[in-house]
Amino acid sequence: MSLDLPSQQHPDVGSILARHQTTDDANTLASIDRPPSEVEELPPAKIYHPLSIHVLALLMPASMFGVLARLGLQALTTYDGQSIFPLAYVQATGCFIMGVGLRMKVPFGNFYGPLYTALTTGFCGSLTTFSGWQVNIFDSWVNSGQFFRGGLRDFMDGFTQTWVTLVLSLASLKFGVCVCGAVQPYFSAPPPPRKNLRYTLTILAILTYAATLPVYFFLPGNFRHQATAALLFSFPGTLTRYLLSINLNPRLKTIPLGTFMANSLGTALLGFFHVLQGLPSPVSQNACSLLQGLGDGYCGCLTTISTFAAEIGALKGWKAVSYTIISWIAGQLLLLVIMGSSFWSGHVKEQMTCSFQTS
Repeated sequence: MSLDLPSQQHPDVGSILARHQTTDDANTLASIDRPPSEVEELPPAKIYHPLSIHVLALLMPASMFGVLARLGLQALTTYDGQSIFPLAYVQATGCFIMGVGLRMKVPFGNFYGPLYTALTTGFCGSLTTFSGWQVNIFDSWVNSGQFFRGGLRDFMDGFTQTWVTLVLSLASLKFGVCVCGAVQPYFSAPPPPRKNLRYTLTILAILTYAATLPVYFFLPGNFRHQATAALLFSFPGTLTRYLLSINLNPRLKTIPLGTFMANSLGTALLGFFHVLQGLPSPVSQNACSLLQGLGDGYCGCLTTISTFAAEIGALKGWKAVSYTIISWIAGQLLLLVIMGSSFWSGHVKEQMTCSFQTS
């Protein structure tokens, strides 16, 4: 038996993208983050409430793995003489997997719906980052690395990070949708997990996230700024974004309000944390590690490029363009007020002044 395909009467975002169509229906866009439901014509026994413990629990390890994948990819692609900025790999990978997940929404629903939300909202949303993208662009404008170049080159660097990220993210998303659509008919749908297995997965997911607290305190201090602090704050960031999405995205037809609010809030917070890390009188090493964890974990998971790209790809022409521009301008204006005013007043340095533990 082949995998079930999305209903033509109630197309989800994955099938909309696969057919190169668009929509202006707010509820359709809001379904990106929601687990499969009656809209996908699933039987009641396979439908999970968006706030079900099974859905929320699987977001926990998914957020953690998304953060680890982002930090790992950034570490792998950061080196002297790099040709491509590291976040490009992060955004492309997350959007490709997001495309696969969107196309598989109905099969996920027939198997175990919370896995869909874990993959798309949890893993992909935590792997990609809108706030990191915005801060990198602003750092290019102000030349925070103090490279020997003129203002025109500063502008070109920020402009390049803007358009490359947008094009790469949208292309990767649609490539994921196409690849999944091509291989989907050749795989059979596995039987849904039994009740005991579902509850076991839920308990294991909660215990996995609970382990981040002892891991933070008992592993050597030099692990805190590298990963353990980010893991600690990963799920709260994802949960905040998820709640904003399911509550606010259906309210406006013009833009997905929940995603916009999450991306704007996370960008503002990341800018604020960067300011604190650049104070003339450095904060303590523990505080610096916590600030790094809040930036990489909470803000990185609160903001997302993968869902942002899916919404842009599904929106009709002028709405997609206006949503993109409004989100980008809002992010840059927030950083101008928070980071720019701090830098240019002379109270904060553009480079990080606080230090991390080395052992």
